[in-house]
Amino acid sequence: MAHFLTYLLLSFLIIYDSLGLSQSNQFCDAGVGYPESTCGFSSSSSSKLLIKGGTVLNAHQQEVADVYVEDGIIVAVKPNIKVDEDVTLLDATGKYVMPGGIDPHTHLAMEFMGTETIDDFFSGQAAALAGGTTMHIDFVIPVNGSLVAGFEAYKKKAKKSCMNYGFHMAITKWDESVSREMEIMVKEKGINSFKFFMAYKGSLMISDELLLQGLERCKSLGALAMVHAENGDAVFEGQKRMIDLGITGPEGHALSRPPVLEGEATARAIRLAKFVNTPLYVVHVMSIDAMEEIARARKSGQKVIGEPVVSGLVLNDSGLWDPDFVTAAKYVMSPPIRESGHDKALQAALSTGVLQLVGTDHCTFNSTQKAFGIDDFRKIPNGVNGIEERMHLVWDTMVESGQISVTDFVRITSTECARIFNIYPRKGAILVGSDADIIIFNPNSSFEISASMHHSRTDTNVYDGRKGKGKVEVTIVGGRVVWQDNELKVVPGSGKYIEMPPFSYLFNGIDKADAKYLSSLQAPVKRYFTAS
Repeated sequence: MAHFLTYLLLSFLIIYDSLGLSQSNQFCDAGVGYPESTCGFSSSSSSKLLIKGGTVLNAHQQEVADVYVEDGIIVAVKPNIKVDEDVTLLDATGKYVMPGGIDPHTHLAMEFMGTETIDDFFSGQAAALAGGTTMHIDFVIPVNGSLVAGFEAYKKKAKKSCMNYGFHMAITKWDESVSREMEIMVKEKGINSFKFFMAYKGSLMISDELLLQGLERCKSLGALAMVHAENGDAVFEGQKRMIDLGITGPEGHALSRPPVLEGEATARAIRLAKFVNTPLYVVHVMSIDAMEEIARARKSGQKVIGEPVVSGLVLNDSGLWDPDFVTAAKYVMSPPIRESGHDKALQAALSTGVLQLVGTDHCTFNSTQKAFGIDDFRKIPNGVNGIEERMHLVWDTMVESGQISVTDFVRITSTECARIFNIYPRKGAILVGSDADIIIFNPNSSFEISASMHHSRTDTNVYDGRKGKGKVEVTIVGGRVVWQDNELKVVPGSGKYIEMPPFSYLFNGIDKADAKYLSSLQAPVKRYFTAS
């Protein structure tokens, strides 16, 4: 009876939302088609913009300077810039002026577990802009294994976009056609990274044999190999174990895939990447177990990038035990949010450079979709929000606590991502010639996160009720103000696809290392046969 009432309530909520009676989305959500009349461009018609009096933050330095923009490009960064009257002025006195955030890990309009994420390329990007993120990199899922078909499908989905975006490509099977299509993605489509899922048995999971072949192909193309590191076979057994024990609720999700399985897969991927001698990027590092494997590899000189996500840095798994299903289910993601202690260890690893940049794994489903697994946690769509909250939570958690500097904040939220994916200094910097993707950040202001006021379309928020210090007051994309005075001014179709070239700095020295390895083999040995 309780389950029936829950279904009834959830059904009422989604009808309530569809009639526009709820107040959960505070932006120009025009519904299907997004008529432009309901949204707006920046009030500025000028292509010239001057940001005066702020402290300009880059990953390598900070300075008090003005920033002058023309036609979407930064043309001057220096004190006391004088301009004519046809310029939009923004006063940043007492505030920070920094590169817009770049989120390396999102899933918008993704079909997964029998449904599709509630945020598409407009609503998700609108949320990002409100939170000071001016570019994100989304994961293209192949269509029936075809990379080209997957790319075309996501290109169509992204027609609604209102900000900068790029693509990673997932690899879900292996044959010669996939190998050829990887080359097309790199040389013609601007994709320089490929993701391999070591989890999700029966859907996205790949074998070690496929991973090895993929690593080799990535190396030859100068593309970065990425892994979702969990032992999918063991997770599958863990899920059966929980069901056999009668544990069917959201807590069973975390119990079925403990940190040891993340650590094992991370170690395996790292060792296979070392065998091939190619750089490796480990997405959503959620546990001490995985972090320690990355630390060990980096200490030995191996090129491994570790990406924590906001949920892993600031949350613990206590919410999964909440007696209210809707509350508990909203925290279900993979790898799971871990018990208290892992969060602090990940923060420390980020502050010391063991982990390099922060993503979100923004992959949102509403409470109705999460209720697909009300009787079986295996059917709860995996994913949490974060694209809007990332910049604020990282500042409050890492800068306000004294764990990192303000310039480190720029590095882990923007610059390092631009460097890894080979678009620096076009992105990730306030430098002459860089794109004018800029935020004005007030360190003395405060924020409060609320599911009723966020810009995502989901009706829940895993950070609901959190308060902190530091707020994005202005977001600028391509020289155009899109967020100011708590108001979004964006239209669908105004976004820009950013191509990312291969052979980033991570590939520097790979050839020399290969040559050194070959010369060290002392083989083949010239032998002779001695007759007895």
